Amino acid sequence: QVQLVESGGGLVQAGDSLRLSCAASGRTFSSAAMGWFRQAPGKEREFVSTINWSAGRTYYADSVKGRFTISRDNAKNTVFLQMNSLKPEDTADYYCAASTYFSSALYARGVMYNYWGQGTQVTVSS
Repeated sequence: QVQLVESGGGLVQAGDSLRLSCAASGRTFSSAAMGWFRQAPGKEREFVSTINWSAGRTYYADSVKGRFTISRDNAKNTVFLQMNSLKPEDTADYYCAASTYFSSALYARGVMYNYWGQGTQVTVSS
């Protein structure tokens, strides 16, 4: 079974930066895409960013464009999320996800992903 382990979360002040990492281990598979979702207190889970490995295309939610950058290490099945200019509204549990297929129509939908991590908490104070 594939396991996804997130790291890099923490407590920071507004304007600071964090870099989240997600490493996949266990059963090997061809990852078509890996991405990030988040769930803030009292809110539903929302899409943050995804990277399509075959083409190197990246996708971002409007709320994080220009501030967050997704990248990957294909050989290690690892994805990163560089978060700059953090705001209090970025406070959430961040979840890593991986998919063995990619759909341009479903990349922002959780239904596309086969595997999910346990999450890492990001708290941004004002």
